[in-house]
Amino acid sequence: MMLHELKPAEGASKAAKRKGRGAASGNGKTAGYGHKGQKARSGVKKAGFEGGQMPLQRRLPKRGFNNIFATVYTTVKVSDLNRFEDGAVVDTAALLKSGLIKKVNDGVKVLGNGELTRKLTVEAAAFTASAKEKIEKAGGKAEVK
Repeated sequence: MMLHELKPAEGASKAAKRKGRGAASGNGKTAGYGHKGQKARSGVKKAGFEGGQMPLQRRLPKRGFNNIFATVYTTVKVSDLNRFEDGAVVDTAALLKSGLIKKVNDGVKVLGNGELTRKLTVEAAAFTASAKEKIEKAGGKAEVK
């Protein structure tokens, strides 16, 4: 098979609706927007606007609190660190490369879940007390950076 022979599966692609191309097209004149009114005008389609009625997002009660100043850590379990070789330096770059984390957020926090069998130097933004203890018990170092 050659590149020029590739085509989408049957029924996977549809031709775009060509609006305002005459009465015979079935979408001519007002192009599906009807006659006059706010929704027939250009540039007046506000998301969530309900014609003056109180919008749904304002009618529903609000619950809870979102602290926009909170520090959001990406978490890693101690047991997940066993995939690194003995004596390795585990930092955010190494964690990203290994696929243990997808993004860093405000830093990486190591949690004390599981057991560690390798001697590692772990560099992270934060550690739980049990994680620090397990890393040091395995003969490694837990460095806050």
